[in-house]
Amino acid sequence: MNYAEEYLDCALNELHKFRNAVDFEKIDQAAKLIFDRESHGNRTHVTGIGKPSYVAGYIASLLSSTGTKAYTLHGTEAVHGSSGQVEEGDVVIAISNSGQTQELIATIQTLINNGAKIIAVTRNEESWLAQHSDVTLIAKVDQEGDSMNKPPRASILAEMIILQALSVVLQENRGLDPQQYVKWHPGGALGASISNK
Repeated sequence: MNYAEEYLDCALNELHKFRNAVDFEKIDQAAKLIFDRESHGNRTHVTGIGKPSYVAGYIASLLSSTGTKAYTLHGTEAVHGSSGQVEEGDVVIAISNSGQTQELIATIQTLINNGAKIIAVTRNEESWLAQHSDVTLIAKVDQEGDSMNKPPRASILAEMIILQALSVVLQENRGLDPQQYVKWHPGGALGASISNK
């Protein structure tokens, strides 16, 4: 039995189902919320607990390099003072597969109380997180890709992809061109591939 092959087949099948269920209007709503808050001088933060916290770091970096002022917000440190980085009217993208993680609920409740706008990324549209967000992006898979169906694998891919899609909408609506992009990403082979043209 080839476990790696089984995983890839499962993950691709789950992502195909996920793609067919994506609500593109919700992605546009999330982008409009970010643009609206930017017009008032606000910023975007991305947070999550556990594995989604790594997705949050990547997405904050991706957004920053494509024109959206975005910052990683530590999911648990927020209730110990780090929520001070979020000003009233800022947008917080909160990633949680279940939408019921208690540590994240405590963080989001604190941020809502302080006037933040919330974009949820979750599989569960009935969850606490979804019900307390301004916009909810559903990233749902049924199978993670292994016999236990517990460790997050396919669900992490879905979360990343829907937020990558949001990043493309934001980037294209900004009209970002290679010359602007290289200002934020001058290093490495990628920066060189633009600078040397």
